[in-house]
Formats: sequence, structure tokens, C-alpha cells
Amino acid sequence: MILLYAVAGAGITACALFMILSRNLVRMLLGFSLLATAVNLLLFLAGGAGSGQPPIIADDAETLGAASDPTIQAMILTAIVIGFALTVMTGVLILRTWRAKLTLDARKLEAASRLGAPRTNDPTDA
Repeated sequence: MILLYAVAGAGITACALFMILSRNLVRMLLGFSLLATAVNLLLFLAGGAGSGQPPIIADDAETLGAASDPTIQAMILTAIVIGFALTVMTGVLILRTWRAKLTLDARKLEAASRLGAPRTNDPTDA
């Protein structure tokens, strides 16, 4: 079963990288979301997905036995929230780009490159 999860994680990662390399901004956004999902799945595998026991230390034991690592589960929950926030913020930026430029092709968005190098602030300028 763990091998099936690993193959699914690798497949999702491959699809995500294919979508990220696209020039369409919406495909790139979906690719980043898929990549976050693949990382969460692989973190889940690293935490010991094969164990069916809860991470509770028994009364007569001093250490945790063969159970899933609760730290990995907490990291996955945090990564889900961060990934959702990143997806929403990037979606808003893509929507603003669409409204301003009427295109989602990254090759046609070159306004920032025409501005030139950033100017340094000289404290003597007033």
C-alpha cells in the first residue's frame, strides 16, 4: 500500500511540474497546488502511514511504539493551510493580471522587465 502511495505521489509531482512549466498562469497556479498536494502526500508517507495505531503512549510503556508520528501530521495540517492561502493569494493576483492585461500568457506580461533595474535610495537625495 505504501508503494501505491509513493507511485501516486510521484505521478502527482510529475503532473504538477508539467503544469508549472506551462506559460498559462492558471495552469501554473494549479500546478503549484498539485505540487503542494504531492509534498503533503510524501510527508504523510514519511510519517509512517503503514501503522494503524494512534500515537498514544501506553501506561506501562516509556516510549511510543510502532505508531504514526504526530509531528508529521501537524506539519501536514500546517502545510495545507499555507498552501490554501498561497493558492488564494496567487489566484487574486492572476485575476488582477487578467483584468489589467486581458491575457493569461506569461510571455506577454513583460511590463516589469521594461522598467529596468531597481533604483537605490541615496540618503543624500531629498
